[in-house]
Amino acid sequence: MTDHLADLRERAANGDRDAVDQLVELAGERGDLAELRRLADGGNTDAAAQLVELATERGDMAELRRLADGGDRDAADQLVELAAERVDIAELRRLADGGNRDAADVLAELTEQADEPE
Repeated sequence: MTDHLADLRERAANGDRDAVDQLVELAGERGDLAELRRLADGGNTDAAAQLVELATERGDMAELRRLADGGDRDAADQLVELAAERVDIAELRRLADGGNRDAADVLAELTEQADEPE
């Protein structure tokens, strides 16, 4: 497998789209965040989408935060959803302060619920 990966990486580096697609698929199957991160950081949108999906499945807020802070809208959406599920007020406030309207809306909802009498 290592030789196969090395071959795929070499072919991908030389512009072979099929090799890139295979690398993304294999990395997703293996749960290889580092490989997906490398490919996503190189501009591969499929790798970025797979990275968001894996980070969401794992509840990896740090990875979602890194991606969202880099401008990945899907990661930001997942981060808001995960922060809301965890009632992570600090994360929601951070996102809202950064201009994320969805986080601001969720934060307002949570604040209203907390202020309601029982």
